[in-house]
Amino acid sequence: MNTETTIKNRENVAAGFPSGPSSSGVAAMPEPLPEGQISFASELIRKCIHLGSLSIPIIYYYVHRETALAWLVPMTLLSVFIDVGRHYIPAIHRMVEQLFDKILRPHERRMGLLSGATYVLISALVCVAIFPKLIAVTAFSILIVSDSASAIFGRKFGKHRFLDKSLEGTLAFIVTAWLVILITPKAGWVPIEYFIGAFAAIVGGVAEAASVSLHLDDNFSVPVSIGLTMWGLYWLASALDPASYGALYRNLLHIS
Repeated sequence: MNTETTIKNRENVAAGFPSGPSSSGVAAMPEPLPEGQISFASELIRKCIHLGSLSIPIIYYYVHRETALAWLVPMTLLSVFIDVGRHYIPAIHRMVEQLFDKILRPHERRMGLLSGATYVLISALVCVAIFPKLIAVTAFSILIVSDSASAIFGRKFGKHRFLDKSLEGTLAFIVTAWLVILITPKAGWVPIEYFIGAFAAIVGGVAEAASVSLHLDDNFSVPVSIGLTMWGLYWLASALDPASYGALYRNLLHIS
C-alpha cells in the first residue's frame, strides 16, 4: 500500500468511514486508530450507554415540567462538576479513567472540554426548560435513537462524505428519526404533525453531520435544532391557517 493510499484511508476512518480491504491478497495489518476515534467496540459500548438516556424523555412524558427540572438541574450540575473536576482533582480524574477510559473520545480528554454525557444532560435541561413538552420529548428521543444509529451505521458502512460525517450515517439518522416520529406523542394526531416531525428530522440530521464545522457537540445541536424547527413550524401552521391549526398549536402549548 503506497503512502498516498495510506493517508487517504486514515482520512476516511477519521470521518467515520471504513478504510476498506487491502488491495493485495495478504490480510492487512490493522492500522492504529486515527486521532479523534475510539474503537468500534468502544463505540458500541458508548452507544448502549447513550440509549439508556432514552429514559429521560419517557419519564418526562409522565411527569410535570417542574418535577423533571427538579431532577435534571442537580444531575446536570453534578455531571458538570465531575467533568470539570476530572481536569483538576486527581481523585476524580482517577475515578473517571477507571470507569470510562475506553469510551472517552480523545477530544473529551482535553482540558476544559466536557464529555458527551454532560452535553446530553445539558441539552435535556434546555429542551425541558424551553420547549413545549411534546416537542422536547420528540427532539430528545430522536437524539438518543438516531445519533446512536448514525454513529454505528456510519462507522460500519460509511463510504461517502457528507459535511463532517458520512452520507450513510446521516441517512441512518434521518430514517430512524422518521420511525421515532411515528410513535412519539402528538398534540392532535393530525397529518401535518408527521410532516413537521419529518422535516425537523432532516434538519437534525444535517445539524448532526455539520456538528464539527459548527463547533457544537451534536448531543446539544441535534435536539435544539429539531425543537426549534418543530416549534416554528407548528406556529407557522397556526398563523397561516388558524381555523385548522390554531387549536392544535394551543393544545401543544398547554400539554404539561
